[in-house]
Amino acid sequence: MGKRVVIIGGGAGGASVAAEAKRTDPSLEIVILEKGNYVSFSA
Repeated sequence: MGKRVVIIGGGAGGASVAAEAKRTDPSLEIVILEKGNYVSFSA
């Protein structure tokens, strides 16, 4: 089983961390947990 990164919060900061982690190590499994109905998005 590979490495997994769990990010709490789907806001802009969480998405930035997820993107940077994946760029640093493409083999990572990224999981973002968000309590709301939507993750961060731009209009």
